[in-house]
Amino acid sequence: MELIENTTCFGGKNAVYRHRSDACGCDMTFGIYLPPQAETTSVPVLWYLSGLTCTHENAMSKAGLQQYAAKRGLALVFPDTSPRGEDVADDEAYDLGQGAGFYVNATQRPWAPHFRMYDYVTRELYALVCGAFPVTEKQGITGHSMGGHGALTLAIQNPEQFRSVSAFAPITNPTKSDWGRKQLAAYIGTDETMWRDYDASRLLRSKGWQQDILVDQGGEDQFLDLLRPQELVEAAKDVSVPLSYRAHSGYNHSYYFVASFAEEHVNWHADRLRGPAA
Repeated sequence: MELIENTTCFGGKNAVYRHRSDACGCDMTFGIYLPPQAETTSVPVLWYLSGLTCTHENAMSKAGLQQYAAKRGLALVFPDTSPRGEDVADDEAYDLGQGAGFYVNATQRPWAPHFRMYDYVTRELYALVCGAFPVTEKQGITGHSMGGHGALTLAIQNPEQFRSVSAFAPITNPTKSDWGRKQLAAYIGTDETMWRDYDASRLLRSKGWQQDILVDQGGEDQFLDLLRPQELVEAAKDVSVPLSYRAHSGYNHSYYFVASFAEEHVNWHADRLRGPAA
């Protein structure tokens, strides 16, 4: 790994690294925050997956998660949202290609050689983080929008890795949404039976979830029709999974919304990964 940036933040260290990814076939960048507790002991991890057009940097700078992670002794990992580089396929649209990996393993050209964000996050980067930093196997995952979709689908499919999951305004039913059908058709192909593993509402019905789930949604979110949160609510009811779904009047889809509830999400994960605060 190449260290790009290392700064002190709330008594811990905020760092950015670049490394060669075998999964994505290109250089990848990620951010990590190690709280002050990590200087003397290994700590649990909360993964944060970002949304469309974002890099690792957006949440590191705008979500304000570090101050709360420092108090509760959680490391934070901020992956990028897609592979990048001159030889990596792209599209003129903001919601396809670089910056829009959707946390899937692409099987269709021109995306298949690089767009393997599912394997990158759950296999390659997970192993790298566990091997290179003072962290434990107690890990949770959250994310915003496209990243909320990623957090839910990755957790439901990998309960042995992620012990807690939450989301901010997630895309919950992409097989029925324009934020999903376009991308899944491009990355996975037109056979819709192959899309099921990347739809949180369908996965929850078929696989369930061993713990509870927290989802926050802005009541004035301009993309509410694309996110389809009610589908996840209904799926959780159908399989008796405890889902705390909170709609907040006045909030939209921005990082102002994420930052407003960041402390509650960090504490929620910390309670499940470390135990309730004293």
